[in-house]
Amino acid sequence: MTAASRQQKLVDLFKMATVIPVLTIERREDAVPLAKALVAGGVRVLEVTLRTPVAIEAAKAMIAEVPDAIVGIGTILNADDLARAKALGAKFGISPGGTPELLKAAAAEELPFAPGIATASELMQALAHGFDIVKFFPAEQSGGIESLRALAGPFPNVRVCPTGGIGEANALAVGGSWLCPPADIRSGNWAGITAMCIRAMKLLKPA
Repeated sequence: MTAASRQQKLVDLFKMATVIPVLTIERREDAVPLAKALVAGGVRVLEVTLRTPVAIEAAKAMIAEVPDAIVGIGTILNADDLARAKALGAKFGISPGGTPELLKAAAAEELPFAPGIATASELMQALAHGFDIVKFFPAEQSGGIESLRALAGPFPNVRVCPTGGIGEANALAVGGSWLCPPADIRSGNWAGITAMCIRAMKLLKPA
């Protein structure tokens, strides 16, 4: 897979998504019912973050038991995380940032990958390694929509997935955790999560 085709695959995934839930799963047994609830609400592209000890097993379970879910791995911090994401069959990877070592490793892999950026310099590093699709993080704390508009001037061809409640013409998708409140996951309120997804998809559906 060429770098261009890898990036196009990520574009296609993000365009399909509109909204990507950022999932921090505390219990492995929640993984499959959570994924089913999200898919039932029209949310198929899921980001499982590597923030808990059960994250990898949770992602594996989703991939194996919820075939309609498109599961990616988030909070990829280094080359080892990237290799684990690829090995378990993730469809994409996302990082909150991008060290030179991680960008180099990701550029050598076929796994579609979006590094995180918060400044023009970080965006230039991502572009230098072939990544023109990035995660803008932390979005609101980094200036929100005004920062996105400012970056769009010198970087008109860059496509962005902001995390933090931002929707803009040059955003491929919006990432967030509000679709899956921890209290709903702990209580098994899968119907409530599905209903929230349905509402969000109606509100965020492109014209």
